[in-house]
Amino acid sequence: MLSWALTFLIIAIVAAVLGFGGIAGTAAGIAKILFVVFLVLFVISFFVGRRPRV
Repeated sequence: MLSWALTFLIIAIVAAVLGFGGIAGTAAGIAKILFVVFLVLFVISFFVGRRPRV
């Protein structure tokens, strides 16, 4: 998930440098969403993995 976020971030940077503002904005938005999803899943897996085994 994090690799996808980084990929879209790189696409956004390259598109912004080349002057494609719409594509850059869309790619940056997707990168932000994927990063937030990654953080949520990371926190959930961190706390679920910490449960004591019964």
